[in-house]
Amino acid sequence: MIPRKPTDSATDRPSYDAQPKTLNSRPTVPVARAALVVAHPGHELCVHGWLEAARPLVFILTDGSGRSGKSRVASTTKILDAAGARPGPVYGRFPDPAIYKAIMGGEFALFVKSAEELAEALVLERIDYVVGDAREGYNPVHDACRLVIDAAVGLANRAGWQVKNFDFALIGRQDAYPSELREEAIWLRLDDQTFERKLTAMRAYPELADEVSLGLDAERLKILQTHGELLKDLEPVLEGLGAEAFRVECMRPAGSVGDGPGFSKSVPFYERYAEKLVAQGRYDSVIRYREHLRPLADALGQMS
Repeated sequence: MIPRKPTDSATDRPSYDAQPKTLNSRPTVPVARAALVVAHPGHELCVHGWLEAARPLVFILTDGSGRSGKSRVASTTKILDAAGARPGPVYGRFPDPAIYKAIMGGEFALFVKSAEELAEALVLERIDYVVGDAREGYNPVHDACRLVIDAAVGLANRAGWQVKNFDFALIGRQDAYPSELREEAIWLRLDDQTFERKLTAMRAYPELADEVSLGLDAERLKILQTHGELLKDLEPVLEGLGAEAFRVECMRPAGSVGDGPGFSKSVPFYERYAEKLVAQGRYDSVIRYREHLRPLADALGQMS
């Protein structure tokens, strides 16, 4: 389904400038209508400075409940309210187990419908650019979210409403983006006041208290500590992490860094991690790229 084109002419849209910027306490970003699309509540913290400045329409695929069954949506809503952002029509709609089940079972209609809804909202809300999770091969739901974003942007573009598409790293330092590609990125270095607000928001997010310092799930860290071969795989992206690592926010043109580590040319991290949990009897099965994510990518790719 191709969404309806808005009645406004494309010439009425605000100007767009994605040049690197340094944020002041009252930051500025591209003068354009923005959307944030993420897999889980809490991901907005990675781009909190941009969130405050852009005040985007926010879409969240899952409720972030994970295996605990406890939704994180309320905590993210507080972040959005404080930043002046607002929820979109797809906002914490699916419990995490439902998403994993859909991926495992090839129930792609859930993702197709989400992409169609997102595309329609991008057009009707006259969104100029989207910022969302990158494909990193770290978590299959993160990667599935990126596939949904790309499909939705493609649909919006086919409808005649051109939308720029950016991603941001969830794992590792965002300032690791190659310098030769930064000209096309939205590159923000937060000043002290903006940075302190970001750190305060991170520390105050109750469900992520054990994760924010490393950008790793606390449960996964325990697994990594007993399986050094997995930790070694992540060392290049985790090197140098600490509070200061979160000062820079870099939103890259989507696809500019390829498929991401472990996404298509080797076994993704999430497969090897899940294999350890299956061996421990904690998971029943493993989500695999070639068996589960690649078919989903093909199904969504046919939409645009």
